[in-house]
Amino acid sequence: MALDEPTDNDQVYETNGFTFLIEKQLLEEAKPIKVDFISTPEGQGFVISSGAKKSSDCGGCTSC
Repeated sequence: MALDEPTDNDQVYETNGFTFLIEKQLLEEAKPIKVDFISTPEGQGFVISSGAKKSSDCGGCTSC
């Protein structure tokens, strides 16, 4: 997640006073996408899940 300004290539969603943007092409590849804010004893933060398929060639990450 990052701060950004909407463009013509973005799908915009507004909910509970928050505005979310996602590139339309990425949305088609990753939907459904779910964004939750969680609070645990370890801390607070956003959890993002999607239907995107994991790839073994994902740009060098070690967790795929």
